[in-house]
Amino acid sequence: MIRTRALASALVTVAALLGAGAAPAAAQSSAAATSCYGGAKNLNYRYKGDGPREYGPFTTSSRCGDINMRLTTDDQSFLYACVVFVDHTDKCNHDNTYSLHGTPWATVATDVKDGTRFVLRVGPYDTDAQNVNFQLAY
Repeated sequence: MIRTRALASALVTVAALLGAGAAPAAAQSSAAATSCYGGAKNLNYRYKGDGPREYGPFTTSSRCGDINMRLTTDDQSFLYACVVFVDHTDKCNHDNTYSLHGTPWATVATDVKDGTRFVLRVGPYDTDAQNVNFQLAY
């Protein structure tokens, strides 16, 4: 009888937590990713034979903890990208280096504080990247 009451009490507690919005960690991280990517900006890169192009400035929000990018043009193109925190420097993050980006979501800068102003610098991996659509979530 005591075991039955303990089990019933535990079930009621779990039901109350779920009803109050306390979802499992996997569901919370999935929901956070959805809301982060759901607010993504659509941008376009056109190759003009010159250096990297800058997009922004943008300001980070509480919607994402990172600055994320993915290509939406799926023609086997890749872009190099980096983030410049404009209120602090004119150089790219990660020791002034670029990271390579394709169609899956990938992080350009991690653990960025809310309210941080930045520009995204984008350049082609090769000349196949003539006209590439991409998204930026921050």
